[in-house]
Amino acid sequence: MKFADFHEGQVITAGPYHLSQDEVLQFANTYDPQWFHTDPEAAAQGIHGGLIASGWQTCGIAMRLVALAALQGSESFASPGLAYVKWLHPVRPGDALSVKATVLQTRSSASKPDLGILRWRWQLYNQNEVEVLDLEATSLFKLVV
Repeated sequence: MKFADFHEGQVITAGPYHLSQDEVLQFANTYDPQWFHTDPEAAAQGIHGGLIASGWQTCGIAMRLVALAALQGSESFASPGLAYVKWLHPVRPGDALSVKATVLQTRSSASKPDLGILRWRWQLYNQNEVEVLDLEATSLFKLVV
């Protein structure tokens, strides 16, 4: 989508993304090697009652879904960051994750007229419609003036 295609209140959905145990283990062993992400037997005895995905992996899945649904072919080039990120419910191997991205604001930069700014909220849900992730992101777009 192009920057001009986004508008306040717009909702973009994508998914599902099916998460395997191998993906959970590979990500965790590489980036977040905590026992409840890397050791299925120990995790089964833990507070979550089984292996759970890293929150950072969950963010990555949301990013993939949003990139494929809305950012491919756009003028998007960067993000200055997130206003917040909340991991609301554990994500488990076998979950099917879908994203709902709601456009909060679009505007041109006051100081740089060739810069479009998009503020949007991403909510990730599992196959039971349980919200597992909530974040607010800002995306920057290079506009042709």
